[in-house]
Amino acid sequence: MSKIKFINLTERKLKMKTFGFRHLILFLPIIFGITIFNSSCSDSTIDPGVQSDDDFIRSIAVSSSYSSNADEDDNLFYNEEADFESSGAVYNNENLVNSPLDSIVRWGRRITGKNVNVNITNFGDTLKSADVTKTISGNFIIIGYLGGNLDSTVKPFTQESRRTISFKRVNRRPNPRLNWRVYQYSAIDGETKTPQTGKDNIVMNRVEYFRNNDLVLTLNGPDFTSNIFTSRFFSNNSFIDLSRGDQIRIKAYLTSNHNDSDIVAYHWARNSFGFHREPFVMTSQIQNGNNFDRTYEKTFEVYNQHRHGIHNGYISSNTRSSLFDNTTSLFSSTYMGLPYRVRQ
Repeated sequence: MSKIKFINLTERKLKMKTFGFRHLILFLPIIFGITIFNSSCSDSTIDPGVQSDDDFIRSIAVSSSYSSNADEDDNLFYNEEADFESSGAVYNNENLVNSPLDSIVRWGRRITGKNVNVNITNFGDTLKSADVTKTISGNFIIIGYLGGNLDSTVKPFTQESRRTISFKRVNRRPNPRLNWRVYQYSAIDGETKTPQTGKDNIVMNRVEYFRNNDLVLTLNGPDFTSNIFTSRFFSNNSFIDLSRGDQIRIKAYLTSNHNDSDIVAYHWARNSFGFHREPFVMTSQIQNGNNFDRTYEKTFEVYNQHRHGIHNGYISSNTRSSLFDNTTSLFSSTYMGLPYRVRQ
């Protein structure tokens, strides 16, 4: 009897081992699948079937930021409109006084609509170039005193800006966000299209930037998209690098077909008082046939509360009648923009 019991116990152990082995085989594919899924999730936060490489590039070039790091060159393009003007009439850093309006108190653009066109060209499978054209619609708002009374004028307008941005492949992953980084980008070239075409009245020929009395950058027009900068990600820093408290002097060389001097200003990130526009002073004028070759300058300091990171700075040149005539059909502006970085 004891021998029979021993045989039954052995058979029971063999059955238990067989049962456990069979279940382990059944669970192995599930465990393996979970491992594959987790590894793929760590490599991609965007479903490749939802967003293509070109869709990702359009999102960076148009309407989104690459990361939360303010110092990333890839985030520069998201802030273009805000770095220029978008909130309506604001003060200069100093008052602008003249006639026929007795004085201009505030002026600026309020954006009401934006259309963006991105044309992507491939150079093999390692480089993509995006030509970005932005058409902005809005109101140019002027607030000032006329005959001793506070008055305002609203001039509807459209303007167009152009910039090129190239992206270089840095990896080959399912997630396009991990594959492409901004390689190079141009300065911005822009003008009003309605009610007047900007370059029909003012053409900007050259801009010079001085930091602490040293010439650090020269940009040539009239098409400022010919000026190319390489991003810091690719071990380059080909534009203005500033520290808080640095003295900046900007010289703008332009040709105007108006007898009256033009209104030229530098637009940049707002300071703690809400000011982000520096008016220029005309320093020379030479008549050239029916046109006038003029030079405008402005010297100012990088304020101590300036946010660190990369930003867009703009120079706008407006005909005097754009500001000092309340006729809504008179608004002509030419502008250019370039990046600058403020060190932390």
